[in-house]
Amino acid sequence: MVNADGSPWHYLDTAATAQKPQVVVDAMTRALGRDYATVHRGVYSRSAEMTLGYEAARRKVAGLVGGVEDELVFTRGATEAINLVAATWGAANLKAGDRVLLSILEHHSNIVPWQLLRELTGIEIDVCPLTEDGRIDLDAARQVVDERTKLIALAHVSNVLGSRLDTAKAADLARSVGAKLLLDGCQAVPRTKVDVKSLDCDFYVFSAHKIYGPTGIGALWVKKEILDAMPPYQGGGSMIDRVTFEKTTWADTPQRFEAGTPAITEAIAFAAAVDYIEGIGIDQIAAHEDDLTRKARAELAKINSLRLFGPDDSAGIVSFQLGDIHPHDLGTILDEENVAIRAGHHCAQPLMDHLGVPATARASFGLYSDEDDIAALIRGIERTMRIFG
Repeated sequence: MVNADGSPWHYLDTAATAQKPQVVVDAMTRALGRDYATVHRGVYSRSAEMTLGYEAARRKVAGLVGGVEDELVFTRGATEAINLVAATWGAANLKAGDRVLLSILEHHSNIVPWQLLRELTGIEIDVCPLTEDGRIDLDAARQVVDERTKLIALAHVSNVLGSRLDTAKAADLARSVGAKLLLDGCQAVPRTKVDVKSLDCDFYVFSAHKIYGPTGIGALWVKKEILDAMPPYQGGGSMIDRVTFEKTTWADTPQRFEAGTPAITEAIAFAAAVDYIEGIGIDQIAAHEDDLTRKARAELAKINSLRLFGPDDSAGIVSFQLGDIHPHDLGTILDEENVAIRAGHHCAQPLMDHLGVPATARASFGLYSDEDDIAALIRGIERTMRIFG
């Protein structure tokens, strides 16, 4: 990659948001310009065509994770998707004394919605520990769950450690006590072949912008029988069947959960991003990122004062602490070297507490990353160490 002035730019923050290929930009431009109209409402031809495009995008995005269109709700992102589940399924099905199992490494978006629900309903939250190398310890979780556990909600891939969940064991754990299983797929979908049926989960969430698509849109996949039974999330246009002042009836799912004018152009671009990564191949992307991750960890491990976090087979993400140097200072100096990393708590403060650090530096790879990015990262770290003596 290059900066506006033509200088090299080493982007190592794909776990936060992925850069966009031209085909995605072009798809959004066409949808905003030449093809633009509202959806689901107009009787004129362009509206009908845009509606077809919007619903085709739903089919495309659902298919990416092995689902079908009437199981997939477009949301503002994975964060809203989890909030939707908590506010609808959770509020309707969980009561005081019921338990939800999370893990230490969860993103705040898979912690705070359940805490909000706890304040409303009196549910209890259990926290699964981690193994020594930073994986969710499902063996330990077996000692925690019981018949009061109604939901297990876990990250498919950690956004800090890159550790992969043993999804088969997680599904077996949930089924053993009759609990539902929610998986946060934000970091998994860009680099893992996902099939929600094989995963045997009940809810699966992910965001467009992490798979080279636009911001402001994400997806919630739900088993159809569960989705059909969930009450609406927000009220307004598009999500209704018939409105009177005495009573309102709801549209069928998934439209029931998409109140108001939806993110039309973003959905079209979301589908273009799916086409793009499927054209390259998820397996090829995963192999490329895994190779870079192994090489990066090997080079970073040579630095005596550097502490690596997470397992050796982390998925496209490498988090570390460089001696006593604060990650923000490291990130600032690396920026001077045209190297972009993420520095902070990564919306995972309970995990930072567990690791005993206020923050970490995080380098994350995408399909456009290469070994030059690793070399630039190492040069920037070496310069930082010289500056701090």
